[in-house]
Amino acid sequence: MEFISIVNQALLVLTVVGQIIGAVLIVSLLAKRNKMIGFFAEHAITFSFIVVVVATLGSLFYSEVAGYEPCKLCWFQRILMYPQVILLGMALLKKDKSIVPYSIVLSAFGSLIAGYHYLLQLGILPSINCSVIGYSISCSQRFVMGFGYITIPMMSLTVFLLIIIFMMASKLNRNSNIWTK
Repeated sequence: MEFISIVNQALLVLTVVGQIIGAVLIVSLLAKRNKMIGFFAEHAITFSFIVVVVATLGSLFYSEVAGYEPCKLCWFQRILMYPQVILLGMALLKKDKSIVPYSIVLSAFGSLIAGYHYLLQLGILPSINCSVIGYSISCSQRFVMGFGYITIPMMSLTVFLLIIIFMMASKLNRNSNIWTK
């Protein structure tokens, strides 16, 4: 039980760190902090790969070690996240940036599902019972609540949005010379 608590706290802290990095990058983009955006753009695939590997391991930790059974919406998020480990890993090895638009699309759909799931868990949207559609637990059930707002879908949303931000920085960097000035 102590191990689960330690890993959970680490994942909560990493989520906050990811949110801070995302916010800093968005502000840097708006403020045209060229060197910072250029740095993250240059290493977008590396950072995205690290984020998606940690997220995948965290997801597997919650289901396989902590014993939290994923709901239907969790599975949809996993379907959009897990392949990115392989795709981004291969892109990293081959130094192939053509993965950028594909990763953005996967992450955009993942963000929509994670955002919807998060709103369900907060009670903003009406609760659905996944067992009604052949699954065992409710999609609104919260296994984790940290820092007063972080649930597993918020962790997922953070990951997908970070990937989008990294990839958009990469795309903007390649399509414009403003980041190299």
